[in-house]
Amino acid sequence: MQINPDFVAPCGLYCGVCAIYIAHRDNNQKFKERLANLYQGKIQGKGGLPNSETLLAQDIRCGGCLSNDRFMHCRQCAIRDCTRGKGFTGCHECDDFPCQHIENFPMTVGKKVILRAIPYWRQMGTEKWIQDEEARYICPECGNTVFRGVVTCNQCHTKLDLD
Repeated sequence: MQINPDFVAPCGLYCGVCAIYIAHRDNNQKFKERLANLYQGKIQGKGGLPNSETLLAQDIRCGGCLSNDRFMHCRQCAIRDCTRGKGFTGCHECDDFPCQHIENFPMTVGKKVILRAIPYWRQMGTEKWIQDEEARYICPECGNTVFRGVVTCNQCHTKLDLD
């Protein structure tokens, strides 16, 4: 298995299944616009993130947590800074997990995934964790590859709860 080291986010949110990365990779303008609206809080029932008021579709881009081309919110990540400061590659190596960085994580789905992923990463190792994260985000009905946080498959419209 070929692992992109830029995708191995220290928090356990594997970047290869991130909506921001996928929208950028596929240059999907409609998806980028929807994500910008989501982060701004313009989608009914969804709270936005602080400092996203001026976010535009062209700002929806990321090459992975450990790349030099990170999404605006990923550039400010206290979790990445904390693990680097401790000399760790990820939270899976830290005895303080879960810490205040996880408890205060601003996205509900992200926090849920972190709390699921880090213990699994500890137990199974990096390669198996990544392999299983990629396998998790496939629609069980039609086989379409989806992204973390998705609630409905964009191909067959099956309701999903993969996180």
